[in-house]
Amino acid sequence: METPVFLEDIFPEHLLYATTIRSPVAKGILKYIQFPKLPAGYIFITAKNIPGENIFEGTTMPILADFALSYIGEPVALLLGPDKVKLEELAAGCIVSVNEEKPVFTGREVIDTQEIPAAERQITTGSPDEFFTKTGKIITGSYTTGIQDHWYAEPAGAITWYKNEREEKKAKTKNKEPAGDHSVTKKILVIKTATQWLYHVRKSVSRVLGIDQTGIVVEPASLTIHMDGKLWFPSLIACHAALCTYLTKKPVRLILNREEDFLYSPKRCNSNIDIASIIDKNGNILASKINISVNLGAYGVNSEEILDQVCLASIGYYKNENLNISAKAVRTNIPPQGSFSGFGLAQGFFALERHVSQIADMVNQDPAQWRKNSLNQNYILPKGSLKYVNTIEALLDTSVKMSDYYRKWASYELLRQSNKGRIQEKGENPRGIGIAFGFQGNGLLYNEDKGNYNVEVTLTKETILEIKVSITSPEDYGKIWEKVAMETMSIEPNMLRVITDNSPDCGPSCASRNITAITKAVEKCCLAIRKQRFHNPLPITVKRSIKPQNGELWNGQFSAPARKVMDISGFLKPGQACAVVEVSIDLVECIPKIRGVWLAVDGGKIISVNRAKRNITRSVVQALGWSFTECIEYIDGILPRNQFDNFAIPSPGDIPPIYIDFMAEDNKEPKGIGELSFTCIPAAFLQAVSQAMDHSFKSIPLKREEIWKMTQLRNPEEVIK
Repeated sequence: METPVFLEDIFPEHLLYATTIRSPVAKGILKYIQFPKLPAGYIFITAKNIPGENIFEGTTMPILADFALSYIGEPVALLLGPDKVKLEELAAGCIVSVNEEKPVFTGREVIDTQEIPAAERQITTGSPDEFFTKTGKIITGSYTTGIQDHWYAEPAGAITWYKNEREEKKAKTKNKEPAGDHSVTKKILVIKTATQWLYHVRKSVSRVLGIDQTGIVVEPASLTIHMDGKLWFPSLIACHAALCTYLTKKPVRLILNREEDFLYSPKRCNSNIDIASIIDKNGNILASKINISVNLGAYGVNSEEILDQVCLASIGYYKNENLNISAKAVRTNIPPQGSFSGFGLAQGFFALERHVSQIADMVNQDPAQWRKNSLNQNYILPKGSLKYVNTIEALLDTSVKMSDYYRKWASYELLRQSNKGRIQEKGENPRGIGIAFGFQGNGLLYNEDKGNYNVEVTLTKETILEIKVSITSPEDYGKIWEKVAMETMSIEPNMLRVITDNSPDCGPSCASRNITAITKAVEKCCLAIRKQRFHNPLPITVKRSIKPQNGELWNGQFSAPARKVMDISGFLKPGQACAVVEVSIDLVECIPKIRGVWLAVDGGKIISVNRAKRNITRSVVQALGWSFTECIEYIDGILPRNQFDNFAIPSPGDIPPIYIDFMAEDNKEPKGIGELSFTCIPAAFLQAVSQAMDHSFKSIPLKREEIWKMTQLRNPEEVIK
């Protein structure tokens, strides 16, 4: 597979630079845009210049806002010209005049205004209200997850230009006999961008320009680590750049600067989940009520997908026959938020796993043992897909053995109890250990195109195996498929080619689809070619479809919303993990130090152990970053400048000891593992900190001042006055 280049390395001839003129307010009505006198060669573009539809594919979002404004930084116009420095000077002179309205920034504000949510889900099983009207022990908790920025190697952007392509056609006479060959020159719009879904870019641009998709070619730039943050956002920028090229007929380069990308690109969405549970004297859950609010920002992009995955994780692995879930995904006046790694499962599992650890603490039980005793035999995912309980029990047993969890938990718990009311001695760093479960699907719940995705494989006359797929990924799947080709067809590695140009749409490169659904389709193609290889002449071409599979989740409690197609295939055999995290607390700097991370993983067939471990290690670091170090939040609808200046992701030197054990309960095919860390690491981390500090923390990212406050409660004479 050819390695894509970075956008920063591409400079077509006769290039025009483009920049975005943005809304200065979080909510309002656009009156007019005043711009300075433009020198020759400089062009100003607004929504009035859009030849097709001014709407972004699959959303209600305008490509360029021309009336209602919904967040600070919303694109309202484009300015382009040949000199980048002059362009920035002209852009600084543009004035966007608006009638400002009162914005809302949090889910609570939206609920108070009683506005219609972007998506909602109501689920009730059993009779939870009956239990809550009776006397009983109630455990409550409000669990909050903050936003998280991506880890892009370069800012989001797109470069577009036209190229001439010659089409060979047959000229025919009146009697329909060939009269000779001739060629026709056709202009093709080329879009270079780093995206997780080439065909989404193509479809989006086609809609905005009002041209056929066959006249558009999308070439992938280097994607690098993206955390699923480049699923839809590059398509919006590609629409802007393509519009400029369409109107000027010149190459256009539109790449956000670092600050723009930080301020306006999608972030992992914030969630607030309130859980109240009735428990018996042994800590068994008798009934629960779960209230979920997910802040998706303006326009509610991917609202059903994200909200329903939050709900699935909030149900989790545990026995609970009387349950009520009330969930809403709300639109607010912050920039549109993204799904990110975990697609909502990360937020739901964090809340549930913290809640059950809180229950175990309240009844003085080991959180690991409580989990083992409370596993649900009637699992929420499709029936017959796995022996889930047996698998998750094995994962728990493995993780606690790897980490020496039981001994450490008992020791730290004894210290915690003995330290109650005692002044902390200097130099004594408290320790804690936490455990949590998580799973991830191998694809999305909803098929946006309501159709099939395809993979095509050809064995040429030269016995070269050509795999045509439209995937984009920082991982070299060519190496993985070389192993598949060798096992199925005895094809040598140097005889395999991966082709993305003019390849069929095989869907988005997210949620581990490349290693699961796409790799499975490639293997099916190879097996089909093997059957024909010595019976039919070469070349042999085989196509296989990746079809959505209808079915039930959680005994039919989840059904697809209107105009959506639910696809349960990605959840038939989910990847699963049990994580243990051990910490010590530096009471001087108020920083938790990670002493070790242990992960027992059911990833099915592991094609490349080294690649799998590298992938999980990276996601562990990212999940820990979300849990503690990456503290950013919107203030009045925008990320403050000091957060941009101070934002830092963990360096290689910050990577803690990480131990991974792969358990292949079902090793016939690979399962998703890339997002497992986000579903279990944050809850395990926060439980470890909670034990160490003898305080139940419930929100991430955990802030240093929260630890500082608890140290003052433990050492009241040291409070600085």
